[in-house]
Amino acid sequence: MQPGRYLRNALAISPDEQERLTNCRALVVGCGGLGGFVLEYLGRLGVGNLRAVDPDTFSEGNLNRQLLSSSLNLGRPKVLAAVQRMQAVNPLARVEGVQAFLTEDNAAELLEGCQVALDCLDNIPARRTLQKACALAGVPLVHGAIGGWLGQVSVILPGESLLDMIYPDASAEHGEEYEQGALAFTAGMVAAVQAAEAVKLLLGKPGLRGELLVLDLLDGSFQRLRLA
Repeated sequence: MQPGRYLRNALAISPDEQERLTNCRALVVGCGGLGGFVLEYLGRLGVGNLRAVDPDTFSEGNLNRQLLSSSLNLGRPKVLAAVQRMQAVNPLARVEGVQAFLTEDNAAELLEGCQVALDCLDNIPARRTLQKACALAGVPLVHGAIGGWLGQVSVILPGESLLDMIYPDASAEHGEEYEQGALAFTAGMVAAVQAAEAVKLLLGKPGLRGELLVLDLLDGSFQRLRLA
């Protein structure tokens, strides 16, 4: 029998699919603007195991958009807030917090046991490191990024290098979020699409594989661009 907290999932997700999600593990790299919302959506839906990775602590500049931040936890580790938040929201979803940078040295260990990874990072070199590690581990990757009113999401299967097409400048450190700012509703919207794509991967449903979804919340447009 399903827990009562999942009853409103039932018309969209079958009991068997809900059970599958309970036994899945997702790696969420970055617990800021995107990652905080991604963890919230996956945990509330019932993905049973979440590994949250972020080296950072909260600062005042995070308060405009990061769900896990508050005036009460400034200076505290983001991963600790992620663990505590999910204990309050859904104790059936277990969050393992790892306060560390993703590197080539630890990426394989962080991906161990995971069926999907979500790129909620804010710098391009780390994104490339995660893409490479996912390819080696055979784990699909859901990429997300924001910049002001704009956002993008893509699903990268093992062996694909779609980030090289999305970010063709190999020397670039940061994307548009450092030029256009970061808004709460853009982060929430992109994170929602990321979470949906991750769940579709876990349940074997079709999604944005080989495509880039570009959304513009200022003019209300959504475009799907074929990359592979």
